[in-house]
Amino acid sequence: MSGTPLLKPDTAQASQRSLRLPFAWLIAVAVFVIFWLYAKPLVPAAFDYPKAYIIKLAKWISTSMKWLINEASFGLFSFTDFTRFVSAVLDVPYTIAASLLSTGFLEGSGSSAIQIVPPLPWIAVIGLVMLLGHWLGGRSLALLAGGCFLFMAVFGQWTSAMITLASILVAAPLGVAFGLLFGVAAWRWRWVERMVMPLLDLMQTIPVFAYLVPVLFLFGFGPTAAVIATLIFATPPMTRIAILALRSVPGEIIDLGHMVGCTERQMTWRVMVPAARESLMVGMNQVIMLSLNMVIIASMIGAGGLGFDVLAALRRLDFGAGLEAGFAIVALAIAMDRLSQAAAEKLSAPSPEPQTSGLLARHPYLAAALALVIATTALGYVVPSIHTYPEAMQLSTGTFWSEVVAWININYFDTLEAIKNAMLLNVLIPFKRFLGELPWLGVTAFLGFAGYRLGGWRLGLLTVCLPLFIAVTGQWEKAMITVYLCGISAVLASLIGIPIGIFSATRDWLWGWVQLAIDTLQTLPSFVYLMPAVMLFRVGDFTAMIAVVAFAIAPAIRYAALGIRKVDPKLIEAGRAMGCTEWQILTRIRLKLALPEILLGLNQTIMFALSMLVITALVGTRDLGQEVYIALTKADTGRGLVAGLSIAAIAIIADRLISAGASRARHRLGLE
Repeated sequence: MSGTPLLKPDTAQASQRSLRLPFAWLIAVAVFVIFWLYAKPLVPAAFDYPKAYIIKLAKWISTSMKWLINEASFGLFSFTDFTRFVSAVLDVPYTIAASLLSTGFLEGSGSSAIQIVPPLPWIAVIGLVMLLGHWLGGRSLALLAGGCFLFMAVFGQWTSAMITLASILVAAPLGVAFGLLFGVAAWRWRWVERMVMPLLDLMQTIPVFAYLVPVLFLFGFGPTAAVIATLIFATPPMTRIAILALRSVPGEIIDLGHMVGCTERQMTWRVMVPAARESLMVGMNQVIMLSLNMVIIASMIGAGGLGFDVLAALRRLDFGAGLEAGFAIVALAIAMDRLSQAAAEKLSAPSPEPQTSGLLARHPYLAAALALVIATTALGYVVPSIHTYPEAMQLSTGTFWSEVVAWININYFDTLEAIKNAMLLNVLIPFKRFLGELPWLGVTAFLGFAGYRLGGWRLGLLTVCLPLFIAVTGQWEKAMITVYLCGISAVLASLIGIPIGIFSATRDWLWGWVQLAIDTLQTLPSFVYLMPAVMLFRVGDFTAMIAVVAFAIAPAIRYAALGIRKVDPKLIEAGRAMGCTEWQILTRIRLKLALPEILLGLNQTIMFALSMLVITALVGTRDLGQEVYIALTKADTGRGLVAGLSIAAIAIIADRLISAGASRARHRLGLE
């Protein structure tokens, strides 16, 4: 039979939908533009939400918080007594960890405290880390971990680094434990999952500043409050990974557990959790890294350590000192990351049977660790440099980095000022005015349409309710400024990062160096990006944009390279065999197949930009981030949470729409 073959019904419907889709989008855009241009005289309330109908949610939250603190009671004790008890319980392991690593064991408190037992010597801590690295990954890991800790001692960051490490040693195990428990509960009971997942979305998208105020109110000022804030931030990834890991356990293992007569508890803890151990170890790694990301913000409520050093350097615009403390955080992050990854691999592998019966022979690393601690502690009383790294041997590059920034400022001030003014006048200010003039009702309706077209009625309903929440709580104007700063920063980060990722992905020698650079960028504290930007460009929106782009560029590079590197080599060879040029292979094969990953990279770039915008409130922006920061300084719980929820709404809208677009792209390319 000649002619065009008949399409299957499903294929014909898909083809009709693909033809209708662009037309529907064109109609929606046209309606939106007409409404924006001509509807203001007819429906002014669609452009400026009426103040009489604004819901005073911030006031309600603040009133509820005051009632909780001052009046809420469980009979025998008040709610404040309960939170202070939790804080006191958490203070015990933190005090032990800080005493071992930094302060020593003290008698008394404050300035009158007397040190009874000194902390572990710096040589002992480095030796313990090297022994742990050798046990987990051999000589190379031992040298890497030991070198990272030695870096902190040589550059004078030892005491602060040990305070930070003490916080992580308390927060990370608790984050893993709570995350696993929530994950197991959500895996076992669907109703728990339906309750937990929206909370996880909020915990990961609300800026940390927004819940620092209630944490301060409930748990007081100090390291334990910082540990609790870190737990809120670091637990959600562990819960998500636990749910995914438990659902990925092969059915054969589950059937075997049922066959041998396991109870529900035995099935969970003796079959499912051990079978999912490899993925759960990845979750542990994520908790550790996110705990490290919190060190600076936690320093605002009394955590101290390296985060406080960076924050203090920012306040006095000492770029060199801030960068040195930032590099110390990077060194600590690299050591913790590599050790936790090695632990994940080792603990996921089957344990070998012991070949010897003696205690020392079975536990040689433990014996070596005890011997090292005892020997270095005893020698430290005789040779003080064994106990405390000598100040005379410390190095510093802080002055050099500060002078570099000062030299750039002196010699290129006019050029930098011209670039800043050109961007402000031609890009930033026009885009800011454009977004400020858009009707809130039209934007809400258009987002609902986009959600419906990309993901169905549920996504459409979500993308209507979230911007409506921003409008009715009186945050629309500040939200548009947030969208303007985040949008421009994400676009610039993508325009710079995606080409770098594409170019380096096909060159292994270059990709190694690029990967090292973006790993460093992602572990540097976000505050470090602000210092050179402020010193070169002063405060303002342009400075905020520069800092956000520098912070958010890493995921744009990483996901673009991931997408390009994932393309099947057979397809590349097939293209070359058909006579395609390298440009055609890139544009018609690599980029098309990498599009879903590039979209996910854009998603992550937006998430990074939004998280950084709260930090840029320190340099004079007037967006939702500034609102959160003002709420923190005034201890206004309601104001901070409402602004934080509005930022979370923007993040969730962007995440869901881009994820739905990436899913459609995968389906269209036959990757799902």
